[in-house]
Amino acid sequence: MSAVEICEVSPRDGLQNESVVLETASKVTLVERAVAAGARRIEAVSFANPRRVPQMADAEAVMAAVPRTDDVSYSGLVMNRRGLDRALAAAVDEVNVVVVATDTFCLRNQGATTAEACAAAAEIVAEARAAGLATSVTIGAAFGCPFEGEVPTTRLDEVVARVIDAGPDEIALADTIGVAVPAAVTERLGLLDRRAGPGTLRRLHLHDTRNTGVANAVAGVAAGVDVLDASIGGVGGCPFAPNATGNVATEDLVYVFDRSGVTTGLDLATLIDAAGWLEGRIGRRLPSALLHAGPFPP
Repeated sequence: MSAVEICEVSPRDGLQNESVVLETASKVTLVERAVAAGARRIEAVSFANPRRVPQMADAEAVMAAVPRTDDVSYSGLVMNRRGLDRALAAAVDEVNVVVVATDTFCLRNQGATTAEACAAAAEIVAEARAAGLATSVTIGAAFGCPFEGEVPTTRLDEVVARVIDAGPDEIALADTIGVAVPAAVTERLGLLDRRAGPGTLRRLHLHDTRNTGVANAVAGVAAGVDVLDASIGGVGGCPFAPNATGNVATEDLVYVFDRSGVTTGLDLATLIDAAGWLEGRIGRRLPSALLHAGPFPP
């Protein structure tokens, strides 16, 4: 591939697992910095229960303040009909629904079995599309579960089939706990390809928990994935998964792809500057390699 789209998820998946809860103005500044770096798809907020995810309690205030231009699409994570109603009222451009591939994790994450989550996702997708929004379904723990261990391809295939029946515009496979390796990325994207129709976008959501995130992203691009999720500074993680650590850093991916001749549309220097700013706001060292090592050539 000569180009790949990167969806910036630091404002949502990046911040939701941080002990420091940033004020609304800082979240909006993070979005503005992502836009300045060239991001055109941004997962900005989550409409989850604020008692369970207090970091996202100000979703409506964030969406009311982000810069609105025709070429930037803002996505919100929704878990149920109440979340969809909030997302519609906040005027997001896209909704992202999560279905976790294992029952144990799905029950902990959203209080439903995988089958129940698939049924709920189908209803949300139908209503969101009727309202004119783009729709994504993310299959969480698609490469491994912190509670059930290995997720067999037969199980993932069953979940993918149910998700495809819901008719979303895009399906994402999420390495929620960072256990994937390149061979698994190639294999499971192939499984998705066999099930999905030609009009369905394929997306990867990667975590760098075991230092495989960049390699997995490269494998994804080699396998023809349409979209990669990444997070400025490498912040992120799932609050309901033990030992969850950050998403793959946006600037780390852009460095690799820039030097490999793959266009992302993102500016590396601006991303590194944004990662440094975010590190100062969060108050801890972020896992981004490019933030601390710098680009090459300098």
